[in-house]
Amino acid sequence: MSYSVGQVAGFAGVTVRTLHHYDGIGLLVPSERSHAGHRRYSDADLDRLQQILFYRELGFPLDEVAALLDDPEADPRAHLRRQHELLTARIEQLRKMATAVEHAMEARKMGIDLTPEERFEVFGDKDPEQYREEAEARWGDTQAYAESQRRAATYTKEDWKRIQAEVDDWGRRYAALMSSGERPSGEAAMDLAEEHRQHISGYYFEVPYELHRCFGEMYVSDERFKAYYDGMRPGLAEHLRDAITANADRHSAE
Repeated sequence: MSYSVGQVAGFAGVTVRTLHHYDGIGLLVPSERSHAGHRRYSDADLDRLQQILFYRELGFPLDEVAALLDDPEADPRAHLRRQHELLTARIEQLRKMATAVEHAMEARKMGIDLTPEERFEVFGDKDPEQYREEAEARWGDTQAYAESQRRAATYTKEDWKRIQAEVDDWGRRYAALMSSGERPSGEAAMDLAEEHRQHISGYYFEVPYELHRCFGEMYVSDERFKAYYDGMRPGLAEHLRDAITANADRHSAE
């Protein structure tokens, strides 16, 4: 059975002009001609076209495609193995590209859907995107970061206002606790440290106690976090770190 150039163009999703070009350069010469001189393609021609389109999809120039297909010493099995290797590499590349696009889409969701006025209304002068690039560079390939971005992408302006109000309320209560002279190892301090952990777990990603310990150390060692917590009350960053440690010890002993 043979097929017309129009039929082959329809099968393969290419233009008639493309098939004429492939014929003209000797890349895909139809095996037959009709009595009127029209091109007729055999099943073998269709197999070759499939190979051509495969390599073209992978970005091979036409002259390299011709060299690959016309090599008389080519082993069909080796040829298939090469195709498999190329496809596997391409799939991995596309997977990474898809992941990057998903991260970009998710990252742009967080806070971006709020107007500048709304973001100021919700966060004040604390820009939630200020450290986005650094956070993505440090934790972008972690499950926790992906989960945080997934959840944040669903939050509305009212959600953000509620979250921020909870943070502000927690900060006032922690500052009052310190003013009362509560030690970091005291029950009330440990309870607020536990509330801090549960707030992150509830709104962003799950925070086991050991990870919470790491956060506590970061709140003291990173000047930006230290400034944020000490802005609630001087010395709060170190007090919170010690309360986080005491709370984690309390739960590890249970």
